[in-house]
Amino acid sequence: MGHLGAEFPRTIQRSTTVHSMRNGLINRTSSINMPDDVYWTESDPRNPQNWSTTKVWCNLGIISFFRLLTPLASSMMAPVITLVLQDLGTSNETIGSFAVSIYILGYAIGPLILAPLSEIYGRLPVYHANSILFTIWNLACALSPNIGALLACRFLGGLAGSSPVTIGNGSIADCVRKEKRGKVTAIFTIGPLLGPVIGPIAGGFLGEAAGWRWIFWLLTMVSGIGTCVSLCLQQETYAPVLLERITKKLKAETGNEKLHHRYSNNLTKAVVFKRAITRPLTMLFTSPIVFLTSVYVGLVYGYTYLLFTSFERTFETVYGFSGRIVGLTYLGFGVGCAIGLFALGALSDRLVIHYSKGTEWKPEFRLLPLLPGSLIVPIGLLWYGWSAETHTHWIVPIIGTAWIGLGTLAIFMPVQSYLIDSFTLYASSAAAANTIFRSMLGAFLPLAGPSLYEALGQGWGNSLLAFIALAFTPMAWIMFRYGERIRKNHPGKVK
Repeated sequence: MGHLGAEFPRTIQRSTTVHSMRNGLINRTSSINMPDDVYWTESDPRNPQNWSTTKVWCNLGIISFFRLLTPLASSMMAPVITLVLQDLGTSNETIGSFAVSIYILGYAIGPLILAPLSEIYGRLPVYHANSILFTIWNLACALSPNIGALLACRFLGGLAGSSPVTIGNGSIADCVRKEKRGKVTAIFTIGPLLGPVIGPIAGGFLGEAAGWRWIFWLLTMVSGIGTCVSLCLQQETYAPVLLERITKKLKAETGNEKLHHRYSNNLTKAVVFKRAITRPLTMLFTSPIVFLTSVYVGLVYGYTYLLFTSFERTFETVYGFSGRIVGLTYLGFGVGCAIGLFALGALSDRLVIHYSKGTEWKPEFRLLPLLPGSLIVPIGLLWYGWSAETHTHWIVPIIGTAWIGLGTLAIFMPVQSYLIDSFTLYASSAAAANTIFRSMLGAFLPLAGPSLYEALGQGWGNSLLAFIALAFTPMAWIMFRYGERIRKNHPGKVK
């Protein structure tokens, strides 16, 4: 049996006697299998799902900050990559694209290590360790003497920076009840999407004004401040770890060595780690729902970084923008994401409540915004590509990127909520599987950008991307219409 995730029953089944104690709660059930079960009561304040709103948002706010900062770092150097290559003695455009996207490769590897560590030691040590490492690797980027060192430090920075993206969804499941997750997930989703938009804007101005190395000096300082706040205020939310602490205290106070919590097992940490490290990949390739959502989100995520690495070339060559002004062109995508955030964040939970009236609630209700989103992305790609190809006014292709941003958020946010609600006990593993796949595409798809636009131009190059995205549109309808049946018939293999 695998190490379980973070949402648990609110009531204790078949309870005959519940003894409240100073450091824990013992549930003596009628089951002979669990005579000394330590678990939460309905209103136990130590249960993260019973925390005050202030306490919950203090913890989630810190995580949201890093979910914005670490993706921001992924693209901050994109507008001044030419300056980076010149300073480090190379002119290879593919290396330039890879210097941006190798960070996302770290995002792909990180979940394989960080997700299982969070299930063994809890969320908090993983957050703290990686925020410190993220600060260190950005400092190393600022001091890089050559392109090889920069690539290595970028990769390691991405690996450390994947922590809030990888286990953030698990933190939502830890302390937010199902009926309130829509708005929270919307806020959590905006960081990985808006961060890569804000990054180039700041990076373009800072890189030209003070040099590209100051981009990483700034990231080091901001990350260092965030790390200090996290060390002071952030708390553990993972229930198995919290219950384990309570159980140990109770054993010491009562002398009852039979006490155990609901999720305890006799497995060694090595066995737990081995099972947990394979779980995301197992879910990816044995659960059709995880696989389909990962492929679709991965495609859109890869498109995002492909476009981001092409903006400098497009707007400098076609419109004659400087590096500083090129950074501002990312605002179109950001505005689209912001519109999607406010619209879908407000509607998500309401749509679920509305459509579940008179029928049993199911996670597929979360996928409603995915249906229009699957059409908006191809429309935005065609708009952006052909307006740039025909040299229309510069605002026209930027409006096209706004449509892409809106569609991207309309795909990202529902999928994240859907995975949390569908795989609550394994929310971190499902999110890790999704992160691994999308990060691989985000790392390598941009490498095809220079060749794609060189061969086909902006018009047909983006049309090709739009046609591929359009071919995936039926997947959204299939998941919404038949997702429940697929989940039940093919739940995937989870140890």
